[in-house]
Amino acid sequence: MYDNSWKKFVAAAVQAAPVMPLSREKTTEKILDLMSQAKKEGADLLAFPETFIPAYPNFSIDLQQPNEWQENLRYLLSESVYVPGREIDRIAKHAKDLKVYVSLGVNERVKTFGARLYNSQVFIDSNGRIIGSRRKLLPTNREKVFWTPGDGADLQVYETDLGVIGGLICYEHLQPLFKYALMVQGEQIHCAAWPGWPNYKKGRSNKHVIDAAMRQYALEGQCFVIISCMYVPAKDVPKGLFGNAAWDYFGGSGIVSPSGEYVAGPAYDKETIIYGEIDLSRNALRKSLVDLTGKDSRWDVIQLAWKGTRTAPFYPSANPLPEQTIDRDTRKLEEQISALKEQVAALRDIVKERITKRGKRS
Repeated sequence: MYDNSWKKFVAAAVQAAPVMPLSREKTTEKILDLMSQAKKEGADLLAFPETFIPAYPNFSIDLQQPNEWQENLRYLLSESVYVPGREIDRIAKHAKDLKVYVSLGVNERVKTFGARLYNSQVFIDSNGRIIGSRRKLLPTNREKVFWTPGDGADLQVYETDLGVIGGLICYEHLQPLFKYALMVQGEQIHCAAWPGWPNYKKGRSNKHVIDAAMRQYALEGQCFVIISCMYVPAKDVPKGLFGNAAWDYFGGSGIVSPSGEYVAGPAYDKETIIYGEIDLSRNALRKSLVDLTGKDSRWDVIQLAWKGTRTAPFYPSANPLPEQTIDRDTRKLEEQISALKEQVAALRDIVKERITKRGKRS
């Protein structure tokens, strides 16, 4: 394990819009440009927003246009990416060239299942390796008609030469057990991916939710939090894209210290890159007051059970049913008993033969 207790480096929270209309190729080009720009400013770690490739699906099922959402979803699927895949490989190569770490939100396709779509967060190291790709465990509200839920196989952190990095997506930050799972694995730097949406004038808003949830995460985990949100100006969106979609993105990106205070940001209503220093000695300083992974935890009272396995609709059972186990073991015992009987019979014949020989000699 790396000893990064006092590591210092610059992190960058990207607040931008994907290219419209949807284009995984053009948005990938934009990502490469943003990576180069951030590196020039000294950044070693870049965090991009939720589903930045090709975009966040901000449309709903419209009962007045019942077929529209299906066409929207097919369109979204057609511009989504594979992990690994051509677009991710290009980003990974650029990360290697620049010697930077990247956390990137994507809509992920799966080759085995043609229409399956995940909300994924890809982690790439400075050697251009995909060190992790985690899938959103719990799509929220209307998102359930777009994305397949992930599983516990990738609810983990990654040890790097910058520190221990982890991440969650959007309303996963309102799930206490998901948060706790990363925190108690020793997470030092948390990459939080959000859409930076919505902010309805006469309805709900995530503006205060992001601010409160991210500052709370930093306090609870005694870690740095890099918040990356989209900002999509309505004027840049082609007319009619995604039908009834609401284009009221506000952003909200920033970097929060382990004490729950902003190191940089939050930024609203503009495309920008927010830079801030990550000084991991501040994690240790905060843990002197409260340490979730040490003196201030009671694992003997409350523990979290983690099922870290990948799920699929069909796979050979590694664990046979109890009935199958009993039948198999019974057959094995019967075979062993039969073999022992044969050995006993053979020994009996040998004994008889020796007794007979001795009788003849006497």
